Amino acid sequence: MSPNGEATAGRDEPRKKGIATADTLVAGCVAYVTKDGEPRRATILGIRETKSGRQWYANFDSFNKRLDEWVPQARINFDKEVEWPNPEKDKPKDPKSKKTTAATSKKSQPSKKNQKRVSKREQSVASEGQTPHPWTEYVENGQNKDKNQETEEKSMGSLEVGGTPGVLGPDEMEIDEDETPAGAAKKDSLGPFSRQQEIEKLRTSGSMTQNPAEVSRIRNISQVEFGRYVLFPWYFSPYPEVFSQEESIFICEFCLSYYADMKSFSRHRQKCTLQHPPGNEIYRDDFVSFFEIDGRRQRTWCRNLCLLSKMFLDHKTLYYDVDPFLFYVMTTRDERGCHLIGYFSKEKESTDGYNVACILTLPQYQRKGYGRLLIQFSYELSKIEGKLGSPEKPLSDLGLLSYRQYWSENIIDLLLGFSERDEKCTIETIAQHLAMTATDVEHTLQALKMQVYHKGEHKIVLSDKLVEQRAKSRAKQKRLIDPERIQWKPPVFTASSRTWGW
Repeated sequence: MSPNGEATAGRDEPRKKGIATADTLVAGCVAYVTKDGEPRRATILGIRETKSGRQWYANFDSFNKRLDEWVPQARINFDKEVEWPNPEKDKPKDPKSKKTTAATSKKSQPSKKNQKRVSKREQSVASEGQTPHPWTEYVENGQNKDKNQETEEKSMGSLEVGGTPGVLGPDEMEIDEDETPAGAAKKDSLGPFSRQQEIEKLRTSGSMTQNPAEVSRIRNISQVEFGRYVLFPWYFSPYPEVFSQEESIFICEFCLSYYADMKSFSRHRQKCTLQHPPGNEIYRDDFVSFFEIDGRRQRTWCRNLCLLSKMFLDHKTLYYDVDPFLFYVMTTRDERGCHLIGYFSKEKESTDGYNVACILTLPQYQRKGYGRLLIQFSYELSKIEGKLGSPEKPLSDLGLLSYRQYWSENIIDLLLGFSERDEKCTIETIAQHLAMTATDVEHTLQALKMQVYHKGEHKIVLSDKLVEQRAKSRAKQKRLIDPERIQWKPPVFTASSRTWGW
């Protein structure tokens, strides 16, 4: 670690140094690589041969891993000494010993007949258990209380607008959210997860929900030409191995087919007749359209969408089994057709009540309010279904921030309405109005320091500062989903249509 607490490339143990050449520079070395016109310290994670020559995969010191990149020989400074990997520490484990260990562990495991098969939902819960809780205050203060008594007391909570919140345990993070209610409430907070620690984790690891001991795969695609945009992927995506040898790949923005060379892509574009996602248009306004696509009926298109989205999602693990999912794709329209902005997927039958399985806004449309439209649309569908919804965990770093902002804004707007009518409300009332789960509502109230315990009862306090911040953010808000324009009924599926149907 650096004196400022920043992550540094390489290990903490001292390494041998020396002059390297293009032939001797191997994975694990720490060298100086030019980035943004300046030489920067970087760890070499991989080497590959491409049509333009040899390239090295550089993980830059104190940079978000999204900014890792394949660099040619010209960008590596061979005049400066490099740090060689320690042979003992960095030596890969003997595969034979792995097999021996695996064989021993298999003997100690119970037989398959007596062993219960772990479902996808249980795997999700297990992974969520390893995720730092997004609401540290609730975890530390709330779990030690009697849950039944606490629920009874909170259901009788009252609402006070313009009050002063009591002193509660601090929330853990503030990242460029000063213009949002959540950011205003967390601006001066410190706690077990300090602001500096959270920013550093977000900046260097690329995800707050990532297991630090887990080594992510090296990004295999350097550049993507997608319509009139050139995209630079953030993470690994399992495209065919031959695509990793190309400087740039080409993806059709309508059918999402991928090609390794311009000639093949040009021939495809002359033949491709698709001008919109292959599904039913269930929403249209002056800005965007939404299409509903069944993963079982459009397997190829949905698989291509998953491969595309994996380049920008670190935790996405499902690419091919798309049958159990519905995909809701948001597009913008012009004379050439409907252009993909983002999407969210949803299980046809979610045992845990999730209304979103995966959500993404493509990088060229981020920070323009489209992510909020995707989130709002998912909750509007939950309202039509008459269910309470919540996104599947763990959320990515950007997804977590987007949901926090959406929850905060909608809860504050609802509480202001209750205050104007001089009505009392409970957490359950808020959940029913917004189609949110009571857990998400309670976590948001805790994060905004709006829930206090006063004179033997729990109260919801809405401070003047939060009201002012919400008024500012509302003035900047440009687009919203109009629920009356949604032409959709909850689909009904048989058991066979929810799974593979070969």
